[in-house]
Amino acid sequence: MTPARWFWLILGLGVILGLMLWLVTALHWLYIQVAFTTPFLANILLLLLIGLLGGLLYVFFRYLYLLNRKGRRSPTFQVPAAKTDAAAENLKALRQQLSQIEDEVARQALLARARELEDEFHRQELRLVVFGTGSAGKTSLVNALIGEMVGEVAPTMGTTEVGQTYQFWLPYTDQEIVITDTPGILEAGVAGTYREQMARQLAAEADLLLFVLDDDLRQSEYTPLVNLVEMGKRSLLVLNKMDLRSEADQLALLKHLRQRVRGLIPPEDVVGIAAHPQPVRLPTGEWLEPEPHILPLIRRITAVLREEGDDLVADNILLQSQRLGEQARKIIDQQRRRQADKVVERYQWIGAGVVCVTPIPVVDLLAAAAVNAQMVMEIGTVYGCDLNRDRARELALSLGKTLASLGIVKGAMDLIATALQLSVGGMVIGKAVQSITAAYLTRIAGKSFIEYFRHNQDWGDGGISEVVQEQFQLNRRDEFIQSFIQQAIARLPAQLGQVIPESFKLPQEDPMAED
Repeated sequence: MTPARWFWLILGLGVILGLMLWLVTALHWLYIQVAFTTPFLANILLLLLIGLLGGLLYVFFRYLYLLNRKGRRSPTFQVPAAKTDAAAENLKALRQQLSQIEDEVARQALLARARELEDEFHRQELRLVVFGTGSAGKTSLVNALIGEMVGEVAPTMGTTEVGQTYQFWLPYTDQEIVITDTPGILEAGVAGTYREQMARQLAAEADLLLFVLDDDLRQSEYTPLVNLVEMGKRSLLVLNKMDLRSEADQLALLKHLRQRVRGLIPPEDVVGIAAHPQPVRLPTGEWLEPEPHILPLIRRITAVLREEGDDLVADNILLQSQRLGEQARKIIDQQRRRQADKVVERYQWIGAGVVCVTPIPVVDLLAAAAVNAQMVMEIGTVYGCDLNRDRARELALSLGKTLASLGIVKGAMDLIATALQLSVGGMVIGKAVQSITAAYLTRIAGKSFIEYFRHNQDWGDGGISEVVQEQFQLNRRDEFIQSFIQQAIARLPAQLGQVIPESFKLPQEDPMAED
């Protein structure tokens, strides 16, 4: 509460108390005056006085209650609206992103998942997921929350082989909840690994996660808990089977767990329960099945829902749509790289052919072939960046200067000359070296521009030099150079073929090896 509000509150209370004292004094004087003549009327006045004071006290405390409640909940009304809007906008942007995927199978699969997210967003159902190791008591907890035996309960690991989902109404709330019981993690064998992957996937889709333990938090449990929390999963840590410990041990273990997860999970979100208490033998010899002790967990879930209910659904939809968008982005990136690689491959052979038939100085022809502005424009178009010719020429010139300054032009010529001599088994004329080197440098330039456009027209922290050097290193492997030269021999014009023995030529349709 702000200082100004405190000031007006104290001033208002002072005025009300003053008026109450004046009113009590006046009514007391009136009561004395009337009591001497009409005692019955005086008693009625006394009852009215008591009722008036009670009403004033009720109004006073009611005002304080409403003020305190409003102060607590005011952020809750603002944040969910913003997050809900953000989730809705993200879903809309996801649709547009998915429309760019050319692979029909991949696009339809992601669209189906996007429609599921949209349906969940409109239904506003809270998805509660119970997650943890096998035999920790996850199914017992689900049974206890729902109030009936909906799943098989057994102490052995691997009982829950697939995710089981149920709907129920949580006590003290008016919201229907979807709860999912997941397979146990850390189970042995191939089947156990598969079930754990399924459980992690279900946990990643939770609005609220219940991470169930039956003892201290082991490192093998701590790691997935950290991953889920860092992913953005709202989580409660539930210590089950508390009935197997003394009260002192219960308190000590809860305190230890809260210290262990400090910074990950708030202390109040670490809760101890007994979802399926052990039977107790009575003095008569009969066995008593105690009721599940899950009230602390129900209270905590209820508090979280009241404070963060709208946030939980919106946060999860936002997270899921972002993850789906990341999958789409990777597919689109691969799609664009394939298209851009085709552009580079086309221009590398065009450049080599021009050099092969054009008598121009070596350095100029290599620079021109390596930095073709039209190639830059086409790669930019693939990545949705429309460049004008002047900007493309500027970028091409900048990269050409970088190639020369780093010594890559000379290094490429020496590399190609050596490899070409080894390929044909003898000396070759300079024009052959120049032509293939021009193709090679065009490839280095094109691959560098692909990285530039992939990162939103940014060369990165290391600048253009680092990108060019990296592409040069990636494309200088012996096996790649040999394959590249054989492709050049097969593709370049007849003028180059005149200085290459016929036995070393490959068929035209032989595909160029990928990086």
